[in-house]
Amino acid sequence: MSDCSVRLARAGDEAGTYHVCMKTGNFGQDGEPCYREDPAALGRIYVGPYLAFEPELSLILEDEQGICGYALGALDSRQFFDRYEREWRPALCAQFPAPTGDPASWTRAQTVHHGYHHPDYFIPEPSAVYPSHLHIDLLVRAQGHGYGRHLVERLLERLRLRGSVGVHLGMSILNTSALGFYQRLGFRELIRVGEGIDGSIYLGRSLHP
Repeated sequence: MSDCSVRLARAGDEAGTYHVCMKTGNFGQDGEPCYREDPAALGRIYVGPYLAFEPELSLILEDEQGICGYALGALDSRQFFDRYEREWRPALCAQFPAPTGDPASWTRAQTVHHGYHHPDYFIPEPSAVYPSHLHIDLLVRAQGHGYGRHLVERLLERLRLRGSVGVHLGMSILNTSALGFYQRLGFRELIRVGEGIDGSIYLGRSLHP
């Protein structure tokens, strides 16, 4: 692939970043077959609020074909989720009614829509040690070239310069390839919540010098 460049997010990045979120939205694999009825379902919660509320902590990876990855962060997770609750979630709930019927029959998009109405604002303890959070996604064409490490390191430095003492992230238990990546970047496992398709691993890293 051609060389990639990193820049801050700007107006108009929603389509490209939502696409990346969808293409990596099946536990790190291509989520397009799972979200054909609503390709932007995941992006509305895992990308959109960060572009809107934390533009200085939204790093975009781009090549000649367009946006191929991102690293998104929130300086203060509690404040971020409070703002999400006030300013972002009401519009989602108004536009996308909660699904009804047997959850076992829901599509993946309907399950995400359910999450719009019943969000999980889990922050691993001790929250004062890991107040910030981040997440990162790369298209296949951008993987294996060191861009993921570069994005995370750039974002960690921006968090550190803004006074953060630590950062956490959550990942699916099923996304086994990501765990080693984060551990090599200095993250350590904090807690596991749930299991199987609903299971998450939370990792943290200190940002003290």
